[in-house]
Amino acid sequence: LGLALCGTSSAAFLYHDYCIIGAGPSGLQAAYFLQQAGRDYIVFERSHAPGSFFALYPRHRKLISINKRYTGKSNSEFNLRHDWNSLLSHDRRLLFKHYSHDFFPDADTMVHYLEDFASLLKLQVQYNTAIIHVTLEKDEQAWNGHYFLLTDQDRQNYKCSSLLVATGTWVPNVVNFPGSEYVEGYETVSINPEDFAGQTVLILGRGNSAFETAENILGVTNFIHMVSRSRVRLSWATHYVGDLRAINNGLLDTYQLKSLDGLLEGDLEDLAIVKDKKGKLHITLRFYLEDRNTSAGIDSITLPQDELDNFATRAPYDRVIRCLGWKFDFSIYNRSLKMMPGKGYKNKYPQINPNYESRSTRGLFVLGTASHSVDFRKSAGGFIHGFRYTTRAVHRLLENRHHGVPWPSTVYPITQLTNSIIKRVNEASGLYQMFSVLADIILLRENATAFEYLQEYPVGILAELEMETGRKAPSGLFVVIMEYGRNFSGDDKDVFYYNRAVGEAQHAWQSNFLHPVIYYYKRLPTEHEMKLRPPDWPLPRPDAIHHIVEDFLTDWTAPNAHILPLRRFLENCLSTDLRNFFAESCFLFAFTHQKLPPFCRQGYARMQGLLGSEGLRRHAVEAGLLEDYTPTDLLGDRRLDSYRDSQDQLLRNHVISVRPLQHLGNAKDE
Repeated sequence: LGLALCGTSSAAFLYHDYCIIGAGPSGLQAAYFLQQAGRDYIVFERSHAPGSFFALYPRHRKLISINKRYTGKSNSEFNLRHDWNSLLSHDRRLLFKHYSHDFFPDADTMVHYLEDFASLLKLQVQYNTAIIHVTLEKDEQAWNGHYFLLTDQDRQNYKCSSLLVATGTWVPNVVNFPGSEYVEGYETVSINPEDFAGQTVLILGRGNSAFETAENILGVTNFIHMVSRSRVRLSWATHYVGDLRAINNGLLDTYQLKSLDGLLEGDLEDLAIVKDKKGKLHITLRFYLEDRNTSAGIDSITLPQDELDNFATRAPYDRVIRCLGWKFDFSIYNRSLKMMPGKGYKNKYPQINPNYESRSTRGLFVLGTASHSVDFRKSAGGFIHGFRYTTRAVHRLLENRHHGVPWPSTVYPITQLTNSIIKRVNEASGLYQMFSVLADIILLRENATAFEYLQEYPVGILAELEMETGRKAPSGLFVVIMEYGRNFSGDDKDVFYYNRAVGEAQHAWQSNFLHPVIYYYKRLPTEHEMKLRPPDWPLPRPDAIHHIVEDFLTDWTAPNAHILPLRRFLENCLSTDLRNFFAESCFLFAFTHQKLPPFCRQGYARMQGLLGSEGLRRHAVEAGLLEDYTPTDLLGDRRLDSYRDSQDQLLRNHVISVRPLQHLGNAKDE
């Protein structure tokens, strides 16, 4: 722990390379990666324990993040696709399935889990420390040209080179209108259904917190009305997990089946609430009160039903509850940091770049829910099962920038290209959860003899790949990403229509459900090309693109429907042959061709490959890949002619390199 003096001030600063504000899920996830890398860091948490948000929210204690304990598979990476609560770590004890058997777990279980995550991994968390002010100190010797100076509630000062903000969004959204003082907030309203028995309730908002509140009191109220400026968005239609989930949508049933409850659309800022002598709350419109105030008697105030006797909200309410979500707390940041809210519907989040760094302050990264502006309403970056991967990506960017540790990668011979892609699209959880945001990057080596594989890189900064990763892309690249169909998701989409899925490989580009897409670029796209990419495209137009057809089981291992079309696409892009051959075929090629296919050149010619056995030979015969012969058969049997004929056909079909690649489409695949 270092001590430093701040300029002319006499106050001592406790120094760390990395400061993390907030010990919620994203703060603990960042701490884990920094600790594994042996970095100097500290986490500041204002509460006495981690995950303080979950100690209060959701108010009715049921999480909407799924805890799928069984998938039928033992692959831990695949299983994370359906585990929305676990953080990433090497400790198998810290999987959420060991903490709860519930498909939708209790929020108290999440608090317990986060406490264990911090304690078992011995993360450096300083509790009961509320950071109340953050500013900058210019210094040319600092990593980013400045230090971050933090002050806590006890006036203790801290200095750090890089600041990771993981505070989430916890400030309630409040709409001010005449009479809003009569509104109860989601954060304080009673969660005891009996307190609402026989009452009439109006709920402001239309997200999961609003429907969660309605679900809790649905069986005891006279009726519930819900008002919001936008129509209800169903998560199964938008494919966005932050929209209304089925577990909370009971009020949609009672509305559409005419059981008194109902939904209305309107701008909340146009409303006004007037309280009568009996304590009932009447809804009116703001312009009716322009010359009056809400303290005036109800008889002297014009109500909409005075002019329109069937006004929808003419019945008085006993209670009005605000459930409008939360926003980021900008109050602790000095102007020097230029922490600005986003534009439009993203104004509850700070402005950040696609690498999760502040647009105005180098070295300040936003993690977790507060970083959701990068993929708001598009992917899962605002939730644990998404930001655990984006936090890891930020850590890898920092490792390269400040410590010279390049982005982790693996180099394979080109013959393993198809296998590498198939393996990742079938098990990778980061690609699956952060679809359209994180992608695997395949950097081709010279002459396409080998490739370098980088996992889960943010596609929004593809143009800066060489600088951000420390890896070079001189000979082109493939980008492997997961996508939904272009026109399949939306507020008003019918996602259950007939023929909603395709099954033929030739129609793969029309796939609707989540499926792998491979982009090929002969060179790294430029920043200008990234800015000009088509609307709703995660990447610029590629030199070639391939969709692997959607699969009902999300199992992309079918030889004809999935693997063969992918291999042909890769061969066309690289002008090479990516087929696998048995040793005897490579042996014949060696005597009859000047150039061997890559598989023979990198395998057989180097005395590599599977060791032959009777079991392997029998399997090849049964699969039709080898003739059924024995050494004695070849001395005089008819099979000798059959064997020669098959090898002649093999040689005619397998012309390597000298024939244009498109003719290889007729070759027999082995």
